[in-house]
Formats: sequence, structure tokens, C-alpha cells
Amino acid sequence: MNTTELKGDWEVQKGKLKQKFAKLTDNDLLFLDGKKDEMLGRIEKKLGKTKAELKKIIESL
Repeated sequence: MNTTELKGDWEVQKGKLKQKFAKLTDNDLLFLDGKKDEMLGRIEKKLGKTKAELKKIIESL
């Protein structure tokens, strides 16, 4: 999962993540240039998932 993959469909993926995990907010899913790791860290912490688990979740959307 690289930045281009995330950035391209991020609005769609963001909506699906919010549906699947209601506790995620727009601020948790805010994707800023150069801040991908920070955003993924927020999501990992909020969901209690590892990077590998989160990558699988996003790829399965």
C-alpha cells in the first residue's frame, strides 16, 4: 500500500472504513501529503490493530 494507492481512492476507502468502524472520525482519517504514517498510526491506535492488520483491512475494501 503506497501513498499513490491510498491517495487515489482514499475518499472511497475512507467511507468504507467509517462504515466498518464507526468509532473512526474524519480527523482520524485525514490524509495530508507527507503525513501518511501519522494517519495510519492514528487509525492503528484507535482500532487496536497492527500495521499488518490495518494493511489487510484497507486492501480488502
